[in-house]
Amino acid sequence: MTDQVMMDVQGLEIRFGGVVAAAGINFQIYEGRNLAIIGPNGAGKTTFLNMCTGYLKPHAGKIIYEGEDVAGIGPRKLVKKGVARAFQIPQLFAEHSVRENILMAVAAASGYEAPLTRLEDISGASEADRILEMLKCSNLAERPVQELPEGQRKLIDIGVALALKPRLLFLDEPTSGVASTEKFAILEIIAEALEEENVTSVFVEHDEGIVERFADEVAVWNRGEVLYRGTPQDILTHPDVIRDVMGGHV
Repeated sequence: MTDQVMMDVQGLEIRFGGVVAAAGINFQIYEGRNLAIIGPNGAGKTTFLNMCTGYLKPHAGKIIYEGEDVAGIGPRKLVKKGVARAFQIPQLFAEHSVRENILMAVAAASGYEAPLTRLEDISGASEADRILEMLKCSNLAERPVQELPEGQRKLIDIGVALALKPRLLFLDEPTSGVASTEKFAILEIIAEALEEENVTSVFVEHDEGIVERFADEVAVWNRGEVLYRGTPQDILTHPDVIRDVMGGHV
């Protein structure tokens, strides 16, 4: 972990009608740290990810990345700068094979444009196999995505994101919809892949056990504001967080 700031969010604001989803957020994302964002439903967590990855333009504020204000420039331009996103619901071509999905991302990252039938011909085709091996999905390469359970779809969606060569990756609830018996195994594979690829991550998560095990630090969101930030041990034992976020008693 380092104290090098990768992304500096300054005075970020956005509203949807009368709902304040970001109320002047000031926040830094540090290189090499796995940051978990927690908070109740409607706290503004996914909205924050959408603004940081170019899917939403804030009404006010700046998102400084590599010395440039990238707020509202759009996801395609941000991907080229090294910022990628994996979604709560995997964004995949369900009728195509696992390998074809990864190949399309590899092709996009290389600037190669061609019909799907020619994807096998691109010079980076071996990169797709490397990513599948890293995610322990090589045995799924020829299977249509639509045949896979949710946990494996999550891995393939993250594989697509990693194929875009990000330095900073945002993940929206990476264990959502995954069977409880598979969550830790899935996150273990993801964490190892992020470390191997030297990718800094920010992930929204509701599972306390996942946060405790995989996060280097935790930020608590509520009503468009960042209430607390600290280590998993400090945050997950904080009386207010236990009461207001996790629904427990102190």
